[in-house]
Amino acid sequence: MHTVRIPKMINFGENALAETEYPANALVVTTAAPALSEKWLAKMEIKDYMLYDKVNPEPSVEDSQALIAEFKDKKPSVLIGLGGGSSLDVVKYSARDFGVEKILIPTTFGTGAEMTTYCVLKFDGKKKLLREDRFLADMAVVDSYFLDGTPQQIVNNSVCDACAQATEGYDSKLGNDYTRGLCERAFNILYDAIMSGNTKEYPYGSMLSGMGFGNCSTTLGHALSYVFSNEGVPHGYSLSSCTTVAHKHNNSKFYGRFKECMEKLGFERLDLKADISEAADVVMTDKGHLDPNPVPIAKQDVIKCLERIKSGDL
Repeated sequence: MHTVRIPKMINFGENALAETEYPANALVVTTAAPALSEKWLAKMEIKDYMLYDKVNPEPSVEDSQALIAEFKDKKPSVLIGLGGGSSLDVVKYSARDFGVEKILIPTTFGTGAEMTTYCVLKFDGKKKLLREDRFLADMAVVDSYFLDGTPQQIVNNSVCDACAQATEGYDSKLGNDYTRGLCERAFNILYDAIMSGNTKEYPYGSMLSGMGFGNCSTTLGHALSYVFSNEGVPHGYSLSSCTTVAHKHNNSKFYGRFKECMEKLGFERLDLKADISEAADVVMTDKGHLDPNPVPIAKQDVIKCLERIKSGDL
């Protein structure tokens, strides 16, 4: 039996942000500075809300605990995650403590977090991937409005993430005809958008990618990426090389076109400060990504991939 989980409601397309109705006494959670969040909130046309804008990039469980401590007694009606994956993941993790539903509004388009049962937070300084049904949004709102004014590097990192998730999700052993259809469609949309420069298609491609990989998994590329993320490399940037090398190792049908996308986006070579053997040991603990990989992975395979990444042999 296969099960597909997506949000109860998905509002997407032009002006979805303003046309969505938001409950009174909502708690909006974001990483954005006031000048930017005020602009977003005005576009939402939300009238009755509280704002928490202290979420850190690459958040930890302490970010969630701080949010709960400050606002639980104020009894918000709903939590609204407004931002990149950081804000959305903190809302996912915190909503159960508040006992309310969650609305997820991505302002970057790559993580697919608004569509999935995944949550990534740091515990004791290390990223941990969590997967529970409770992390699924009650409503997702996807609007290309946020692309305007977003720094190009953030846009590139985000679309790289979406491409990696779509292609790794397609190759995952946990996939099925439905998820593979979504993942392939997502990558085709993203590939065409990247090669043509039509960035307005990024949100829709990312949304489909999230619906696809969120119901199977990502694989080796993501497992490799976390050792770079732990050294401060942005997640999407790390995937530019990690997923390329993983596709080469797995003989994925997406290898050529994925590499073409990364070259078009202009990503530079990655460096790894950690000892490669020690980094490989860390990667090998990531069974959540390695077990669904289309081919079995040994430590020596990981070492070979990391050496290729460092040398630029993609």
